[in-house]
Amino acid sequence: MTDVLFEITEEHLETGMRGYPVGLCTTSSVDPQKGLFYVGRPLSKLARRRPEEVIYLLYHGHEASEKELADFVADIQKRSVCSPKLLEHVRQLPREGHPMKVFCASILLMGMLEGTGDYREDCLNVIAKMPEVVACLINHHAGWGGTKPSKPELGYMENFAQMLNVPNADLAALTEVFTLFNVLHYDHGGGNLSCFTGKTIASGLEDMYGSLTGAMAALAGPRHGKANQNCLAFVQEVLEELGENATEQQVEQLIRERLAEGGLIYGFGHAVLRVEDPRATVLFEVAHEKYPNNPLVKIASLLRRAGEKVLGENPKISDPHVNVDAVSGTLLSAAGFPYPEYYTVLFGLSRVVGISIQIVYERLEARNGKGTPIIRPKYLYNGHAPA
Repeated sequence: MTDVLFEITEEHLETGMRGYPVGLCTTSSVDPQKGLFYVGRPLSKLARRRPEEVIYLLYHGHEASEKELADFVADIQKRSVCSPKLLEHVRQLPREGHPMKVFCASILLMGMLEGTGDYREDCLNVIAKMPEVVACLINHHAGWGGTKPSKPELGYMENFAQMLNVPNADLAALTEVFTLFNVLHYDHGGGNLSCFTGKTIASGLEDMYGSLTGAMAALAGPRHGKANQNCLAFVQEVLEELGENATEQQVEQLIRERLAEGGLIYGFGHAVLRVEDPRATVLFEVAHEKYPNNPLVKIASLLRRAGEKVLGENPKISDPHVNVDAVSGTLLSAAGFPYPEYYTVLFGLSRVVGISIQIVYERLEARNGKGTPIIRPKYLYNGHAPA
């Protein structure tokens, strides 16, 4: 780590604190040219690892030995049992509205019924229990009936997939894609909106569950986690308009027309990256390998090429490349989960891992164990002069 000098000028105000250094992150980093790293390892090298291996790496900061991993997996499986009372309360939540509301309410219920008040214990408990809670809430919200009994011995995401009552599911295909999606979304530096929100709330000494609830409310917005849902809708619109046999030239023309009309093109650009999102690269590789003839995959691939070409012509656009949302929903649909209203919930199921681990660092380890102080940025008064 090197010292960072940062001169504050008026141009830095009201910009969402973009690029403003405020803290340290021990779990992951995003390099504009090299992509996303988990504990110094390129995510592309970790993408097809077991979730338990990657979670161990994020939590402990180093690769697990065979025994360390076995002990960690055993601990997570032991912690994974949710109380019947918690699951019953989740099934009593309203089904109206977006399922992210149910997700946020479920996390608060977890804290009320199973919270310990210890950040480290609650971090591990959240990681362990969340697959069953999310499976329960999706089954409930979708009207798919009761959740199958949890079988944590199957594996972290294997268990999640088998608990869901997805109609006409190919369980092997779903498990593969859920696992990949899960690993790719664990963490993304310390300053993304949901993570920063969760840590900000925890800085006031709110417990893990209240902090994660705020983080997931932040994730729910269309500028953050809900972007994957909106991107799939965009791919579907293009498919309906041009058909699955569309050419790259036709897609390019559609993009140019939409931009000329002031419309939005979803799935491109990133706050930090200036290269193609490595998560998108991995997901496209799997989509082309497993589902090359799927109509949505065909259109998403054409958008990837044509969009980068058109957006790259605009010198004002710093990142014309696709991001992870450009393909994640398409791949989930191709694998047999065409339910975009739950994509942000799947994102949250993954992201609580990284956020909870970062909260443990900021509350228990930062500043030699004192923890970070309460978040209190300064705002400059810009209203009427005092009378």
